Amino acid sequence: MKEVTIYTDGACSGNPGPGGWGAILIYEENRKEISGASKDTTNNIMEITAVIEALKLLKFECHVKIYSDSAYVVNAFNQGWIYNWRKNNWKTANKEPVKNKELWEELYDLTKKHKVEFIKVKGHSDNEYNNRCDSLATGAINTL
Repeated sequence: MKEVTIYTDGACSGNPGPGGWGAILIYEENRKEISGASKDTTNNIMEITAVIEALKLLKFECHVKIYSDSAYVVNAFNQGWIYNWRKNNWKTANKEPVKNKELWEELYDLTKKHKVEFIKVKGHSDNEYNNRCDSLATGAINTL
Protein backbone atom coordinates (compact mmCIF):
# COMPACT_ATOMS: atom_id res chain seq x y z
CA MET A 1 0.00 0.00 0.00
CA LYS A 2 1.35 3.41 -0.96
CA GLU A 3 2.22 5.73 1.91
CA VAL A 4 1.17 9.36 1.55
CA THR A 5 1.79 12.20 3.97
CA ILE A 6 -0.64 15.11 3.98
CA TYR A 7 -0.32 18.43 5.78
CA THR A 8 -3.38 20.67 5.96
CA ASP A 9 -4.44 24.03 7.33
CA GLY A 10 -7.39 26.36 7.20
CA ALA A 11 -7.61 30.09 7.83
CA CYS A 12 -10.33 32.67 8.15
CA SER A 13 -10.22 36.47 8.11
CA GLY A 14 -12.91 37.05 10.67
CA ASN A 15 -14.85 34.04 11.87
CA PRO A 16 -17.11 33.90 9.94
CA GLY A 17 -15.63 35.73 7.01
CA PRO A 18 -13.52 35.06 3.95
CA GLY A 19 -11.45 31.92 4.39
CA GLY A 20 -8.89 29.73 2.73
CA TRP A 21 -7.40 26.28 3.00
CA GLY A 22 -4.15 24.71 1.95
CA ALA A 23 -2.71 21.22 1.77
CA ILE A 24 0.51 19.53 0.80
CA LEU A 25 0.52 15.92 -0.38
CA ILE A 26 3.84 14.07 -0.23
CA TYR A 27 4.47 10.70 -1.89
CA GLU A 28 8.06 9.50 -2.09
CA GLU A 29 9.93 12.36 -3.78
CA ASN A 30 6.77 13.99 -5.13
CA ARG A 31 5.08 16.98 -3.52
CA LYS A 32 1.82 18.62 -4.58
CA GLU A 33 0.39 21.83 -3.11
CA ILE A 34 -3.31 22.69 -3.36
CA SER A 35 -5.43 25.51 -1.98
CA GLY A 36 -8.80 27.17 -2.26
CA ALA A 37 -10.97 29.87 -0.75
CA SER A 38 -14.53 30.80 0.12
CA LYS A 39 -16.02 34.27 0.57
CA ASP A 40 -18.19 33.47 3.59
CA THR A 41 -17.04 30.64 5.81
CA THR A 42 -15.53 29.68 9.17
CA ASN A 43 -12.10 28.50 10.24
CA ASN A 44 -13.47 25.04 11.12
CA ILE A 45 -15.04 24.65 7.69
CA MET A 46 -11.72 25.53 6.05
CA GLU A 47 -9.82 23.06 8.28
CA ILE A 48 -12.16 20.20 7.30
CA THR A 49 -12.21 21.24 3.63
CA ALA A 50 -8.41 21.11 3.42
CA VAL A 51 -8.41 17.45 4.49
CA ILE A 52 -11.32 16.55 2.20
CA GLU A 53 -9.75 18.16 -0.86
CA ALA A 54 -6.41 16.46 -0.24
CA LEU A 55 -7.96 13.01 0.22
CA LYS A 56 -10.07 13.46 -2.93
CA LEU A 57 -6.85 13.58 -4.97
CA LEU A 58 -5.77 10.06 -3.98
CA LYS A 59 -6.49 7.62 -6.80
CA PHE A 60 -5.62 4.38 -4.98
CA GLU A 61 -6.10 3.01 -1.49
CA CYS A 62 -3.25 4.46 0.58
CA HIS A 63 -1.84 4.53 4.06
CA VAL A 64 -2.24 8.24 4.84
CA LYS A 65 -0.75 10.27 7.66
CA ILE A 66 -2.61 13.56 7.98
CA TYR A 67 -0.88 16.30 9.94
CA SER A 68 -3.11 19.15 11.09
CA ASP A 69 -2.94 21.91 13.68
CA SER A 70 -6.73 21.67 14.06
CA ALA A 71 -7.69 19.97 17.31
CA TYR A 72 -11.26 19.97 15.93
CA VAL A 73 -10.29 17.73 13.00
CA VAL A 74 -7.73 15.54 14.77
CA ASN A 75 -9.81 14.96 17.90
CA ALA A 76 -12.93 14.14 15.89
CA PHE A 77 -11.16 10.96 14.80
CA ASN A 78 -8.57 10.29 17.50
CA GLN A 79 -11.03 10.80 20.36
CA GLY A 80 -13.84 9.04 18.53
CA TRP A 81 -16.23 11.98 18.33
CA ILE A 82 -17.15 11.29 14.71
CA TYR A 83 -18.06 7.67 15.43
CA ASN A 84 -20.35 8.77 18.27
CA TRP A 85 -21.89 11.51 16.12
CA ARG A 86 -22.74 8.96 13.43
CA LYS A 87 -24.10 6.47 15.98
CA ASN A 88 -26.25 9.24 17.53
CA ASN A 89 -27.70 10.40 14.18
CA TRP A 90 -25.27 13.33 13.93
CA LYS A 91 -26.02 14.70 17.39
CA THR A 92 -23.39 15.82 19.90
CA ALA A 93 -23.18 14.49 23.44
CA ASN A 94 -25.41 17.45 24.37
CA LYS A 95 -28.03 16.26 21.82
CA GLU A 96 -27.31 19.28 19.59
CA PRO A 97 -26.96 18.86 15.82
CA VAL A 98 -23.33 18.44 14.75
CA LYS A 99 -22.08 21.56 12.97
CA ASN A 100 -20.78 21.04 9.44
CA LYS A 101 -22.49 17.64 9.23
CA GLU A 102 -22.23 17.40 5.43
CA LEU A 103 -18.49 18.02 5.51
CA TRP A 104 -18.00 15.50 8.32
CA GLU A 105 -19.98 12.90 6.36
CA GLU A 106 -17.85 13.48 3.28
CA LEU A 107 -14.63 13.32 5.28
CA TYR A 108 -15.74 10.17 7.07
CA ASP A 109 -16.51 8.48 3.74
CA LEU A 110 -13.11 9.47 2.34
CA THR A 111 -11.29 8.08 5.39
CA LYS A 112 -12.98 4.71 4.83
CA LYS A 113 -11.26 4.42 1.42
CA HIS A 114 -7.81 4.56 3.01
CA LYS A 115 -5.91 3.66 6.16
CA VAL A 116 -5.77 7.10 7.77
CA GLU A 117 -3.90 8.38 10.82
CA PHE A 118 -4.52 11.89 12.16
CA ILE A 119 -1.56 13.58 13.84
CA LYS A 120 -1.78 16.90 15.68
CA VAL A 121 0.97 19.44 15.06
CA LYS A 122 1.50 22.73 16.80
CA GLY A 123 0.37 25.61 14.61
CA HIS A 124 2.54 28.63 13.82
CA SER A 125 5.68 26.96 15.13
CA ASP A 126 8.72 25.49 13.42
CA ASN A 127 6.98 22.88 11.25
CA GLU A 128 7.97 23.74 7.67
CA TYR A 129 5.01 22.00 6.04
CA ASN A 130 2.41 23.33 8.46
CA ASN A 131 3.75 26.84 7.97
CA ARG A 132 3.58 26.38 4.19
CA CYS A 133 -0.04 25.20 4.44
CA ASP A 134 -0.83 28.29 6.49
CA SER A 135 0.71 30.43 3.74
CA LEU A 136 -1.32 28.59 1.11
CA ALA A 137 -4.53 29.10 3.09
CA THR A 138 -3.97 32.79 3.80
CA GLY A 139 -2.76 33.33 0.24
CA ALA A 140 -5.97 31.78 -1.10
CA ILE A 141 -8.00 34.33 0.86
CA ASN A 142 -6.17 37.09 -1.00
CA THR A 143 -7.42 35.67 -4.33
CA LEU A 144 -11.04 36.45 -3.47
